[in-house]
Amino acid sequence: MLADHLVILSRPASSSSDTKAALPAALLRPGAYPSKPDRVELIETHISWVFLAGADVYKVKKPVDFGFLDFRSLAQRREACDAEIELNQKLAHGIYLGVVPIRRDGRGVCRVDGPGKVVDWAVHMVRLADDRRADRLLARGELGTNDVAALADRLAAFHAQARCDAETARFGAVDAVRRNVEENFAQTRRMVNGYIARADADEIERRQTAYLRAHADIFERRVAQGRIRDGHGDLRLEHVYLDGTGHGRRPATCIDVIDCIEFSDRFRFADVCADIAFLSMDLAWHGRVDLAERLLARYAQSANDFDLYEVVDFYESYRAYVRAKVSMLLANEACADSSLRDRAAEEARRYLLLALSGSRPALLAPVLVCVGGPVASGKSTVAESIARELSAPVVATDPTRKHLQGVAPSASLDAPPWRDAYDPAITERVYAEVLRRASVVLSSGRPVVIDASFRSRDMRHRASDLATARGVPFFFVECRVAPEVARERFRRREGTSAVSDARLPLFDDFWARFEAVDEVPDRQHVVLDTGHPMAESLALLRRYLPTWPRGFVA
Repeated sequence: MLADHLVILSRPASSSSDTKAALPAALLRPGAYPSKPDRVELIETHISWVFLAGADVYKVKKPVDFGFLDFRSLAQRREACDAEIELNQKLAHGIYLGVVPIRRDGRGVCRVDGPGKVVDWAVHMVRLADDRRADRLLARGELGTNDVAALADRLAAFHAQARCDAETARFGAVDAVRRNVEENFAQTRRMVNGYIARADADEIERRQTAYLRAHADIFERRVAQGRIRDGHGDLRLEHVYLDGTGHGRRPATCIDVIDCIEFSDRFRFADVCADIAFLSMDLAWHGRVDLAERLLARYAQSANDFDLYEVVDFYESYRAYVRAKVSMLLANEACADSSLRDRAAEEARRYLLLALSGSRPALLAPVLVCVGGPVASGKSTVAESIARELSAPVVATDPTRKHLQGVAPSASLDAPPWRDAYDPAITERVYAEVLRRASVVLSSGRPVVIDASFRSRDMRHRASDLATARGVPFFFVECRVAPEVARERFRRREGTSAVSDARLPLFDDFWARFEAVDEVPDRQHVVLDTGHPMAESLALLRRYLPTWPRGFVA
């Protein structure tokens, strides 16, 4: 029934005398706005008209019914505007200013917040600088790994504070996810043949539904882990702004994310991985798979959610199909501008092909890189540098230990050497969990870096055995440094907040307990003197590790 319903792609609200063409035309007049801008520009989406009026933006909901949303009545559009204002306060800094009426006076002239009868409502926003939009930055080669990492941290913090309860959890169950997936296919079945071959469309559907049938247990674990949250629902590069000034109305340095899903809790209540996978899919769609992987890696670390690698490929394919559906709807909307429809049609084809490639092998082969050495030997710095080269997550013992103890990564466990949280039995649990997390990443076909001391041969053997079991290359990077340099690092660390709790009283004992790395074959054993510049170390590492090809990444 939904597929039949969507044949009527957008019909005017029967209660309004404004046709779909009349209202946009009326609001393209500069005189329709309180600020009297010099000019007004219109951006059209499948559900909104967005008017750029000088320093302001006014977004009007189209009176459409797509099945998954219904904006046909004035009351429904007002409700959606109110929800948009409330929900977007979480990821935007003072951008959403309020809901304003659009009125028609006695002469039939429509104005924003003018006199007369209310004929529609608009979301009033600050106009952000287009040149600071993430997709524009990416096109200019100005969106780098540090920006992506900062965005991942921002989203991890947002998700950590987001609503998580029995109601949100329902939407992470496999049956709820299946409903969304099957709805996508039902709503596009009559359109999709115009964009890709029927066999390819059927293959996308087969893969996504087969994954759901085979992996219900994974979705149950995600629910049990509290990973189903009230998220954003439409995380795309064009909704992300970095370091813009917004005409002086905002802080100069920040990350803002706008345009969350306001019309349906069902599409916003979801696995956090469904949120982050939307953005990683978008980066891949723009040709930057390396940044997509960097985003996932940093998010996994910041959110302490390495298990997302079990579901991310599914969710990336699902999100690509969602974008294909939106593009197909716009391409088939008779009232839309012809150039907009043509562009939407081309985007639909590209998104469908991306959805089809969801189970593709990774461009960078999986590998297990273990970085070890005595305390203060610089292993964490080296591990992060390698991770950036590989766009891989770092699974580290220090934050893992604190997670198992139920404390924040920067909180001190305040335990004496080799006791309490650092008791050998606890350390065994920590290493087991680190290896489990690394195994999840490797199983997704991606590289992973482990940051741990690996002070015993047994610990190193277990890591090597994991690589063998997963059929991936194994490398052990041993960090060495002169003892006096390590002691100086300890002294600089005193009084600071750090993930590592190691301090000077532990130094001599730890170094004495570190077992020589004599069991790892030379071809897998890389020794670094971390007293030397990092550039020298990376040059040496690139001779061993399968990093991104030079020239592929910016």
